[in-house]
Amino acid sequence: MPERSCIVTGGAGFIGCSISADLVRRFDRVVAVDMMHPQVHKTQNRPDALAEGVELMRLDITDPASWERVLAAVQPTVVVHLAAETGTGQSLTEATRHTHTNVTGTAVMLDAFARHGIVPERILLCSSRAVYGEGAWRRRDGGEVCYPGYRTRDQLAKGAWDFEGMDATPSSAVQTRTVPTSVYGATKLTQEHVLYSWAAAYGTTPIVLRLQNVYGPGQSLSNPYTGIVSLFCRLARAGKSIPLYEDGQMLRDFVLIDDVAAAIVAALDASAELPRSLDIGTGAASSIGDAGTLIAKLYDAPAPHVCGLYRYGDVRHAACLIEPTLSALDWRPRYTLESGLVRLKSWIDRQLALEEEA
Repeated sequence: MPERSCIVTGGAGFIGCSISADLVRRFDRVVAVDMMHPQVHKTQNRPDALAEGVELMRLDITDPASWERVLAAVQPTVVVHLAAETGTGQSLTEATRHTHTNVTGTAVMLDAFARHGIVPERILLCSSRAVYGEGAWRRRDGGEVCYPGYRTRDQLAKGAWDFEGMDATPSSAVQTRTVPTSVYGATKLTQEHVLYSWAAAYGTTPIVLRLQNVYGPGQSLSNPYTGIVSLFCRLARAGKSIPLYEDGQMLRDFVLIDDVAAAIVAALDASAELPRSLDIGTGAASSIGDAGTLIAKLYDAPAPHVCGLYRYGDVRHAACLIEPTLSALDWRPRYTLESGLVRLKSWIDRQLALEEEA
């Protein structure tokens, strides 16, 4: 029986480590390709959370020569494409870095497969809810759905956080248009299109998962762009009041890494044809203020405060409908925000205690 192998780009990162043990159980060989960027990895040491059976190759996916080394070692049956520069705000000031890694890196990988005549059975891309931008809003006067697009600089400067006379609606891969409002979101959408085109030409099955706000054990505690949940936890643990941007009422679907990892594995295991793209979240939105309040209570920290600051490129609300995903995959989220935060707090306390002892 031929060897079944899996390449995971960005495989030493947050999500890659979280799925690594499951992949080792499913494949004869698992290779993580990761440049170990210092923004994510404080040291170049192999992450403790990366399953023992995974081979780690410290290489840059944007470098064609790196792919020559990878493909000389392994011809993948399946590819899980996680490698990406993240961070909405950072992408607006480092657009070249984000487009180079996310778009060019994807193209370099696919070109390498074409050069070597390698056609993986499946390529799974972890995309982002950022591809929707502000998403669809419904007019209060007549119920008509529209796409207001970007919140302007003048609008934000005036503190007009919402679109007047409209209410946001949850996004759905089935019906919501993709109108990203950040460079990061634009690069993730471009990744999707590049993958769809290549897969159609070569006969690979593409799987695109649009992730909501992922958080949980294993997330970098040193990366300032890793996500607000871990940032809030660090502030609360230090006894500080959590600052809430805008009015603190921005909505997000916070989904625990355990549920995201389970969704990725379920998508790889799926025997039936999947929809073009799937939303991965809890299906329940929480305000930033509510998340901050829950975290402050966990740490017995001062209550959060609205600071009135804002960030260009941030969307007002982000949530999703997961019913199509539940129908397509043998999966459903198991953690609420409350139970997920308890799990995260325990992990953070252990990690920071170890650092303080070192």
